[in-house]
Amino acid sequence: MANRDANATALRLDEFLPYRLSVLTNRVSRTLARLYAERFDLSIPQWRVLAVLAGRSRLCADEICRLTEMDKVTVSRAVHALLEQGRLERRRDGADRRRVQIELTPGGREVYERVVPLALSLERRLLSVLDDGERGQLDRMLTRLIGVSDDLDDEERRAARREAR
Repeated sequence: MANRDANATALRLDEFLPYRLSVLTNRVSRTLARLYAERFDLSIPQWRVLAVLAGRSRLCADEICRLTEMDKVTVSRAVHALLEQGRLERRRDGADRRRVQIELTPGGREVYERVVPLALSLERRLLSVLDDGERGQLDRMLTRLIGVSDDLDDEERRAARREAR
């Protein structure tokens, strides 16, 4: 009986959703990274910074961290490298001179536009194993899972604040 209870609470990593999502994400990111690292001298964090900035006029580092789910050190290193490569530029915020806004340079925009077709091609290959209904279902399920993960993250932050008091 004790053995059955132990099995009921045992973690089977190959069936554990967070692990499986992580493995998938890492494999896809690594494949895409090989494509843009060789051609454009970009790391995964650098690509994510370019991609998030491409959809906005300018952002501060904290906003980039929040939107990419990367930590401050990773974002700082990526931004620094992209600044040195001439793909980003910094500007003081007109409303708050203490804040620094980061934006793409024309060169950064060009690299982004050259990587996008590679990224979209990889996405098409991944999704090609699913029919239209399955792709729609996957999109809806991922949206729901992201919503739940946001809720869990909020709960964890509230609990951490309570413990800190």
